[in-house]
Amino acid sequence: MSNHIAFEPCANVPPSNGIRFLDLRRWLAALENRAGITGVHCGIIVMSSTSEPPRDIFDAGGRGLQHHGLRRANERAVLTLVGFNPGVSNADIARLSGLAPQTVSAILSDIERAGLILRGDVLRGRRGQPATPIFMRGDGAFSIGCEIGWRHLDVLLVNLVGDVLGHFHLDYDYPDASTIFDVIADAVRDLVEELTLEQHARIGDFGVAMPTNLWSNLDLVDAPAEQVRLWRDVNVMAELNERTGFDVTLINDGNAACWAELIAFPRPRPGNFIYFMLSRYIAAGIVGEGTLWEGPTGNSANLGSMLVGDADGQPQVAHLVASITALERQLLAAGFTVGKGLVADWDWDSFGPVLEAWIESAAKALAKVVFNTTAVIESGLVVIDGIVPRPVLQRLVARLELELAALPIASYTPPQVLAGHLGPLAPAIGAAELPLFRRYFSRTLADLAG
Repeated sequence: MSNHIAFEPCANVPPSNGIRFLDLRRWLAALENRAGITGVHCGIIVMSSTSEPPRDIFDAGGRGLQHHGLRRANERAVLTLVGFNPGVSNADIARLSGLAPQTVSAILSDIERAGLILRGDVLRGRRGQPATPIFMRGDGAFSIGCEIGWRHLDVLLVNLVGDVLGHFHLDYDYPDASTIFDVIADAVRDLVEELTLEQHARIGDFGVAMPTNLWSNLDLVDAPAEQVRLWRDVNVMAELNERTGFDVTLINDGNAACWAELIAFPRPRPGNFIYFMLSRYIAAGIVGEGTLWEGPTGNSANLGSMLVGDADGQPQVAHLVASITALERQLLAAGFTVGKGLVADWDWDSFGPVLEAWIESAAKALAKVVFNTTAVIESGLVVIDGIVPRPVLQRLVARLELELAALPIASYTPPQVLAGHLGPLAPAIGAAELPLFRRYFSRTLADLAG
């Protein structure tokens, strides 16, 4: 069994009074099914999109919601308050949501009949009327999350409150498109076999996190040439839908991990932060004003492709300086042998000066990426997570704080740097939680219409 993960939606993020720009772009992009344009720099794909919507971006802004849409939005407002504030009462929901008490009572009755919430024992002995605490029901819904990584696969099952109920892990030399979908399907089958028929019917989502344009970078893991063709031509969603019967959502691995981190944060959750997952390469994400910035192609925060400097001062992408692959290359050059299994199982205590040199160079590179990102997007918080052991991650966090403070930039206030909460499972957890959030909690126009 995997780690127990607490799921609590974000109470400190106020509901939007309108459609955020990026929410609308994502909605239009989904309607038009637009494809991005890719280019290669230093062996790492940089995703961009030069295509524009065929109509003005504000044309959809005047679209109103029908009565059933307003009802759904109110239901999700109530579910959000319950999920993000376990034990909240009917009166609290009415006060926090601005909905009439009668409306709240009717919505609570509906979602209770749907099996999404449960009521606790009445609390007496307080001022005013006795209150009944309301909680999300863990078995009210389930979601499957999967990460297809460069050298590993994770598949897990979560419930509506974010408990990880089961976990499958596999290490490999490269993701093999001819076998991996059967492996995932077998893992899903094993994970859900303990559920009852009623619970199985409540599996509504299957999210898959993976690097964008994985096929064009397979040379980075020395995959056979035929794998490029296989991954380029394969329809991941169709392959997994055919094998499992579940609707599949593809999510960039950095975005998935970033979303999982937002959910895992203790209250009060930050509305703005920059996120890095240091894995075989760098996955990243951005949360701005409580919204995950995915962009039209889903690859908005491709921060690992920012140019920094290598050990010789030559321009290089951050992927090849601050990733575990960069560390592995330095270890091999120094005569160390590392296993092909879990990176956390390496003999980290023996790496000495090589590890210290990597932490220094990685921190310098990440400091430049952070500064350049905050020059465009205001954010006072950076979160670093990764597949390395926790003590190594903490050393990197401390060194990054020093490098940010040492930048020769006038009037620059470095952001706070924190270690992430979830570690290696963050992308798979986020892949499960993000579709679940969109189905039951999100009130964006795209998700309400979907």
